[in-house]
Amino acid sequence: MIHLTDDTICAVSTAPGVGGIAVIRVSGKDAIEIVNTIWRGKDLSHVGSHTAHLGDLLDDGGEVLDNAVVTVFRAPNSFTGEDVVEISIHGSVWIQRELVKLLINHGCRLAEPGEFTRRAFSAGKLDLAEAEAVADVIASSSRASHRIAVSQMKGKFSGHLARLREELMELASLLELELDFSEEDVEFASRDKLLEISGRIHEVVSGLSRSFGDGQALKIGVPVALVGVPNAGKSTLLNSLLGDERAIVSDIPGTTRDTVEELLEIDGVNFRIIDTAGLRETSDKVEQLGIDRAFKQIEQAKIVVLLVDPHQSDDEIATMLSEIEEKLNESATVIVAKNKNDEMDRTLDMPQKYSQVSISAKKGNGIDALKTLLIEASGVRQWESDKIVTNARHYEALVNADNSITRVIDGLANGISGDFIAQDVREATHYLGEITGEITTDQILSTIFSKFCIGK
Repeated sequence: MIHLTDDTICAVSTAPGVGGIAVIRVSGKDAIEIVNTIWRGKDLSHVGSHTAHLGDLLDDGGEVLDNAVVTVFRAPNSFTGEDVVEISIHGSVWIQRELVKLLINHGCRLAEPGEFTRRAFSAGKLDLAEAEAVADVIASSSRASHRIAVSQMKGKFSGHLARLREELMELASLLELELDFSEEDVEFASRDKLLEISGRIHEVVSGLSRSFGDGQALKIGVPVALVGVPNAGKSTLLNSLLGDERAIVSDIPGTTRDTVEELLEIDGVNFRIIDTAGLRETSDKVEQLGIDRAFKQIEQAKIVVLLVDPHQSDDEIATMLSEIEEKLNESATVIVAKNKNDEMDRTLDMPQKYSQVSISAKKGNGIDALKTLLIEASGVRQWESDKIVTNARHYEALVNADNSITRVIDGLANGISGDFIAQDVREATHYLGEITGEITTDQILSTIFSKFCIGK
């Protein structure tokens, strides 16, 4: 539970462990004064904001703890909106620990997880969606996830929501005016006009909520299931994509009995490539468990790559595609990879919705073409970075807002009284406000910021 106090707080802001340097952050009304008491160098109480200074840190016995650089940020022009001092020291774990103890002895309190960012939120330096994006920037592991997080941290997503809330408030005001003058022959907006406004809002909000699946995939890695009959070349393809001998390759059918998963970055997008057991009828109970897991991966995949080899007929391939389709989620894509392309030069007879690519998993032929298809199937190019949802809390609020807007549209179409419709409009506005923190509770804030690292 984060304390809502005006204490001066401190914490190590760099990653745990030994490094070239470490940064200790201090924030609060006494930050400059406290650091000054253990500092030998220029008097920090007289330096300007956003200035860096070289000097020594002294322990309570007057001995030099470390030679350091302190950077001073004066309120309100700092991350937290308070006076902030960032102390750059050598990365010894012992020095880090001793400096934090020293700061606490001189009046600081150890910061709790996310407390610096929560203070920034409380000071109006960023809204709740922007604050959550700070954690996403830190956790980003690919160019795509980083781009989305930075866009949200800079307020583009919040600005999009703010415009939606303005439209909702305009809709509410028109409905309330209609109620105020219901006994007079005055029409501020026709029901058709109100339907047009609410329909436009519904389209945007539902589009944002639909983006969540792709947003989560981009954030944690797009799941790609490699499937096919035994010896189709799935493990060889995994190794070829990774450029490493990660999976065991054998001519013996049924070698892969469990899933093997590896992360692969292609053109700035992370993919979780999952090698699965070969699909076939079997009496081997252990192999059957692997096949069951393969179908489970098909259900969860964003992309399924079906490897086929020259010995399979069109009918056999069509049967496999039919089995895959039964398990496939509605937003998933199937890519048919014709392996051993030196032996298979035929075009397969299959529906247009399936992409075909000719490869040699063993020789590496066609792998770049397959990677291009994976990027296209990931959906990354269809979303603007400020209009894709990656946060489960945001998704829940958007679904609730969209349900409210749907009730507005139904009410307008069916001649429901304006006061009932206005209530649904206010609900939708409320849910969008939950995302940015305009409407929130201490419990929600504590839950969100407790997931941050200490020092952020």
